[in-house]
Amino acid sequence: MQGLHLTADLRGCPPALALLHEPEALRQLCLGAVAAAGLLAVGELFHRFPAPGGVTGVVLLAESHLAVHTWPELGGVTLDVYVCNLQGDNSARAEGLLAALERAFQATGAERHRLQRGGPGGPR
Repeated sequence: MQGLHLTADLRGCPPALALLHEPEALRQLCLGAVAAAGLLAVGELFHRFPAPGGVTGVVLLAESHLAVHTWPELGGVTLDVYVCNLQGDNSARAEGLLAALERAFQATGAERHRLQRGGPGGPR
């Protein structure tokens, strides 16, 4: 159960950016960034909300998950990356994935959180 959970709340993203309102653009970004980070996608779902809403996308990873929620009307995006570290430390991969996504959204500001989950002995 050991793993790293990273989140970022982005603001100041360009509202016209296709990633904020086009499911296929967000899908391509997410799957490409997952592969580039050395993680394995095993499932996905991307959903567009009615205007002026954005897109929610989830990529299931062999290592856990990536979730992205966009608000083009607010220029905002939330990112959630969680990786398990059971058979190896995937922390650098998670950090690389989050950094690649942040760059793509061109945010002017971000609030980030990092949580180490689980412990060496697992649940009791």
